[in-house]
Amino acid sequence: MRKLVIYFVLGISIAALIMAVTLIVSRINTVHIEDILAVYRDEAEYTGLTILYPLNETLFPPEIVAPAFRWKDDNSGSDTWLVTIRFRDDKERLNFVTSKQRWRPKLEEWKAIKRRSFEKEAEVTVLGVSRSAPKEILSGGRISIRTSGDEVGAPLFYREVDLPFIDAVKDPSRIRWRFGTVSSHRQPPVVLEKLPVCGNCHSFCKAGKTLAMDVDYANSKGSYVITPVEEQMVLATSDIITWDDYMKEDEEKTFGLLSQVSPDGRVVVSTVKDESVFVSKPDLAFSQLFFPIKGILCIYNRQTGTFKSLPGADDPNYVQSNPSWSPDGRYIVFARSKVYRLKSVRKDRSVLLTPDECKEFLQDGKPFLFDLYRIPYNDGRGGKPEPLEGASNNGMSNYFAKYSPDGKWIVFCKAKSYMLLQPDSELYIIPAEGGRAKKLRANTNRMNSWHSWSPNGKWLVFSSKANTIYTQLFLTHIDEQGYSTPPVLLEHFTARDRAANIPEFVNADSSAIKKIQEQFVDDVSYVRAATECLIANDYDRAVHQCKKALALNPENIGAHHNFGLALFGQGRYDEAIRYLSKAVQMKPNSAEMRSHLGTVLIAKGMLKEAMTVLSEALRLDPNHADAHYNLGVVMFQMGKLDEAVKYWLKTILLNPKDSSAHYNLALVMLRRENFAEAIEHLLEVVHYRPDHAEAQHRLGLAFVRQGNIEKAAVHLSEAVRLDPNNGDIHYNLAVALATQGKTEEAIRHLSAAVKLKPDARAHYNLGVMLSRQGKTEEAIKHWLEVVRLDPSDLNVLLRLGAGYAEIGQFSKAIVVTEKAVNLARVVGREQLAQQIQQRLELYRQSKPFSDSVKGKQ
Repeated sequence: MRKLVIYFVLGISIAALIMAVTLIVSRINTVHIEDILAVYRDEAEYTGLTILYPLNETLFPPEIVAPAFRWKDDNSGSDTWLVTIRFRDDKERLNFVTSKQRWRPKLEEWKAIKRRSFEKEAEVTVLGVSRSAPKEILSGGRISIRTSGDEVGAPLFYREVDLPFIDAVKDPSRIRWRFGTVSSHRQPPVVLEKLPVCGNCHSFCKAGKTLAMDVDYANSKGSYVITPVEEQMVLATSDIITWDDYMKEDEEKTFGLLSQVSPDGRVVVSTVKDESVFVSKPDLAFSQLFFPIKGILCIYNRQTGTFKSLPGADDPNYVQSNPSWSPDGRYIVFARSKVYRLKSVRKDRSVLLTPDECKEFLQDGKPFLFDLYRIPYNDGRGGKPEPLEGASNNGMSNYFAKYSPDGKWIVFCKAKSYMLLQPDSELYIIPAEGGRAKKLRANTNRMNSWHSWSPNGKWLVFSSKANTIYTQLFLTHIDEQGYSTPPVLLEHFTARDRAANIPEFVNADSSAIKKIQEQFVDDVSYVRAATECLIANDYDRAVHQCKKALALNPENIGAHHNFGLALFGQGRYDEAIRYLSKAVQMKPNSAEMRSHLGTVLIAKGMLKEAMTVLSEALRLDPNHADAHYNLGVVMFQMGKLDEAVKYWLKTILLNPKDSSAHYNLALVMLRRENFAEAIEHLLEVVHYRPDHAEAQHRLGLAFVRQGNIEKAAVHLSEAVRLDPNNGDIHYNLAVALATQGKTEEAIRHLSAAVKLKPDARAHYNLGVMLSRQGKTEEAIKHWLEVVRLDPSDLNVLLRLGAGYAEIGQFSKAIVVTEKAVNLARVVGREQLAQQIQQRLELYRQSKPFSDSVKGKQ
């Protein structure tokens, strides 16, 4: 009991001791501001530390929330930093100590900083020290900041999207819109989300009373909603127009992107009869390429409900797009370029080009430049378009013109080529009537775009990817002379996993929009979303969208059709057949649906049923290329090669770019040893699909059979590049290289082949090549592997025996050669057995059989 009491008392003493030591250490490690300031001099220049944000001479709006000051310290000894701010009011400086290379003022601190820097310069200095020696300044950096007397004065409406872009297309319900002010300490609230159709560009009228937005509705990419701004807004069917209604009789579809409502809200201008490059890219930050190559400007009059082209901006020889109104509604500035004529004849009249059609832009980097033109609106009568000086004929692409609210300035984007999401795009300002272009100081080092003026004309918001792949929003102040200030990051406006774009100031108060709901989404919208998912091979989401569509309308034919395709993509063939059969039953005259059903029946192995369905598809549409292709597959699997060839030849007659049909024809020609025709079709395959590794492989083999080893090696090398883990391709390339006398390269590819798969041929030939180089021991290792794979291979036994004798291992040579003698007699080759016996006698006399090693047997 006494020991327990002593232990308890001792425990208290130890705790007290630890506390005392902790306090001593704490005092030692505490850095006192006075210690640093005692050695600091305002007039001194400090280096080694760079303040990353804010930049020097940054001007903050008076209502902005506190920013995070960030810096980079090159001195590894610095572990504590003093932020000291000197003002022009002759009062004491403000000082803050931090242990991180980042500091954000607290609410009251930031209020004091803004008050004391209001329209006056404040000097911010960051000094790096070590806790162990705080009276020695190791590094330092300095900037100045100010607080503007000009408020932003208006909330922002903007969109947040997933990256890559294709994900947003597949599931548009994840796109959301926010609305809030720069004075908000929290992220602006979401006012619109879970829209199951894609919503794009939006615009507000000058008074902030009308919202107009691109939406995909009722299976029309040209749909557009125009609705009054209210706290509780409803996007209703009655508010929707479609740009497809302009000259509907010609059946040309319209995308209608980059539309703009007029300042008075009475009319909307848009591009119609357009074609656009609009494709996804693998780069996560810049995951789409968009720009129009055809289109005219069209005006929709809300009062009369009529559409008409804008004279002077409706020349079919030019693409006219991306319009912007002057604040008085008298002028429209738009991007213009010469129409790009497609080399191939298009059949589907789609407004969006496929990746294959725009390959020269997507892969080859062919430039496409826009100039800015100005045209009088003249109550819809238009006029003569004039190039805007400073934003045209400058060897660059100029787009996204935005007038200042007073009509004095235009800010626009300039890039080397294209439009939208260009890494090199920068903001420039010119007088509204044109003139010398000045680059805004606010530009960051990566993508500056999607800009909008505050209603008072003092601030510009824009998007940039300077800090992250996810686009962020920035502000800059524009003065009376058109000069801008360094960018102010709206850090709390963007989520970490979303890109913020299309920001627009709204001339309203912060409570003007609280919630936007849609009332136009129907089963057709979900079918459209499912179609986008199918295009992206996202079958799980496609199934989800189809279920929603069928829940709203069990008789939606497109939903049954897409559901069947999505289930097929998931490998659920029986269910896919059921839904596709239902779609065919509901729309019996659809050759396309029958062709798709035939595809699933083939995959299920139901060839007779597939033949019946596909034959009916061709009866309905004799020129349905896919039905011809699928019937060719049926005939091929039934062993009717002549019939298969007939259908596939018809396929490529209807669609010369069908690489699958060309490839299948090539396989038949290779089987028939008709190498010339096989090569012809394979060349078409690799032309349209240069990444088709097996086509490159077979093309190489076909050239080998023709004796054209040089061309064979070219295609086999490309096949290896595309599919480096295919041992067969490495082997065949090695054979071609060996034929060309390129032994070292051949050995390298044979070595790769044997590492990738156990191949007796590759081991045998690799051994032969190594032995000819005098590397007999290495050769023996490969020949032993051949024996393991095929113990009855006489040739390798002879090679192995001769190899052992070559390196003086005669006992092993004798054992291997005796096996060869016995094997020759077992297979009835007595004469060969006697010849091998002669070698055996040499080995018993400890004499090599060098000719066999050198390949002269």
